[in-house]
Amino acid sequence: MTSPLDETLLQEKLRKIEALFAGAATAGEKAAAGAAAERIKARLRETGRREQAEELKVSISDPWSRRLFVALCRRYDLRPYRYPRMHRQSLIVKMPRSFFDDVLWPEFKQINEALTEHLASITDRIIKDSVFSDVGEAEEKAEPRALTGLPVKARLA
Repeated sequence: MTSPLDETLLQEKLRKIEALFAGAATAGEKAAAGAAAERIKARLRETGRREQAEELKVSISDPWSRRLFVALCRRYDLRPYRYPRMHRQSLIVKMPRSFFDDVLWPEFKQINEALTEHLASITDRIIKDSVFSDVGEAEEKAEPRALTGLPVKARLA
């Protein structure tokens, strides 16, 4: 189980990331990260007055990352959707391209990286404590020579 300290540190890191993308310039503004989402919404409204919104398609195969992206969009009053017969990993969001490029996607990537690191740490600790102490990747070995002397692809054809 994660400790409250781990979750508190993660939440603080996520607030700092949000403050960064809200355009917080001073230490006081960064400390007031609670208002960051409102500043980002205001930035989106301003960008929308200068720039035409367009449908932007993203493809996020990892379900946890996709859930984060959808939640981040909704936080800024954006409504991601998909058309019938689109793959589950595909999402469309209508917004100005510059807002996506300069704010939403970079913020998503940083938050996703922080959460992925946190989840990997928790997973490693649980496996180490409950399953086996070695949580490393499988070793890589050289491929054996094919018994018939033919290349592997030729035997599979």
